[in-house]
Amino acid sequence: MKLAPRLAVLLTALAVTACAPQTSTNSSSDKDDKTGTLRVWLFQEVGNEPKEKVVDSVVAAFEKEHKGTKADVEYIPVETRAQRVKAAFNDPDSAPDVMEYGNTDTAGYVKDGGLLDVTGEFGDWSETKDTDPTAKQSVTVDGKVYGAPFYVGVRALYYRTDVFEQLGLEVPKTMAELAGTARKIRAAKPELYGLVVGGAYTYGAMPFVWANGGEIAAGKGGSYASAIDSPAAQKGIKAYTSLFTDDNCPAAKCAGMGGNDTITAFAAGKAGMAIGGDFSHTAVEAGKVKGRYAVVPLPGVKAGSIAPAFAGGNNIGVLKSTSHRTLAVELMERLTSKKTQASMFEAMGFLPTFSDVRQQVAAEEPYVKPFAQTLAAGTKFVPASPAWVQIDSSLVLPTMFQEVISGKRDVAAASKDAAKKMDDAFGSAG
Repeated sequence: MKLAPRLAVLLTALAVTACAPQTSTNSSSDKDDKTGTLRVWLFQEVGNEPKEKVVDSVVAAFEKEHKGTKADVEYIPVETRAQRVKAAFNDPDSAPDVMEYGNTDTAGYVKDGGLLDVTGEFGDWSETKDTDPTAKQSVTVDGKVYGAPFYVGVRALYYRTDVFEQLGLEVPKTMAELAGTARKIRAAKPELYGLVVGGAYTYGAMPFVWANGGEIAAGKGGSYASAIDSPAAQKGIKAYTSLFTDDNCPAAKCAGMGGNDTITAFAAGKAGMAIGGDFSHTAVEAGKVKGRYAVVPLPGVKAGSIAPAFAGGNNIGVLKSTSHRTLAVELMERLTSKKTQASMFEAMGFLPTFSDVRQQVAAEEPYVKPFAQTLAAGTKFVPASPAWVQIDSSLVLPTMFQEVISGKRDVAAASKDAAKKMDDAFGSAG
């Protein structure tokens, strides 16, 4: 991708800002070698070559400035990261020095004792003053920082401009209008889902809970307690599950859908609207609706408001077992710097975690604007508890939604059962 003029200027300006190496002590290793080989694990992406080129450039500059030092980068599959990381935590000799990880994994990795506390370095790094607050939250556990945000991802509302024009529809400004518009589309064009939704689409459902004043969980005594069965949360659950009807997205077809399924349906021209991420842009552009869609922030309950979105994304951290602490922290900073994040956006479309860089790329690429607006309006994150991995993997929330959608349980009973399962997980996590 050719750099837009203003973004090229931004990259040039950022290039002059180097990360100064800092010596500190908080590693489980007694060593802080200033030469040698650093092992780096990054995630393998679909179409990974552009990512590799950016990383290669960062590594080349790093090695040039540190004679006798090399960075050995390995790209690991996201699907098998849990096994690889667990093995690395148990065997420091096989562990990397620097590692990319999903932001929902932070608390669990900290509990396992795998990530290094870099609070001091993060605070001293001048660039972090522009870090998005939610992105910073994703590397923070109990007030301490365990890595640096790498990129952020949020969801917004994709809609078919041709369908809206044909039916004389206006873009919905509230969640109530969203549901009404979805049903109008389905009524006029029964071959389409109005708003395609998924019973297994946790991060598409969460904005409905948050927009109605609910929470997934609340801090309690240094831990967490579920809040998914509160009156406000139940209101959001009702709003979301009410969309699984024959006059919008039939339960028989939509109850089992996940996020990828909903975007696939929209891209294939089977839906009037869908909730998708900035990271869904490429897939939609490659679909049948190319040139016939637009994106706006998902509306909230009140007109003019934006529903809080889940702030997904990845971080990069240093392992506690590293014997190259100072070098590893510097490499982490270089890989997550403003310059690198701007380059990674150009290469992969990853949204920067720095507010100023994100504003710049939004000015260069119009499709980024609604996602930037969503981030600026305030996003939410999952509980910073090691229990979240268990809650997520055991499908507590999708099960709750699907029980309501199927009519097996009402919202009160399903949310109460989900809350109990969540509290059991929080309690076992300590």
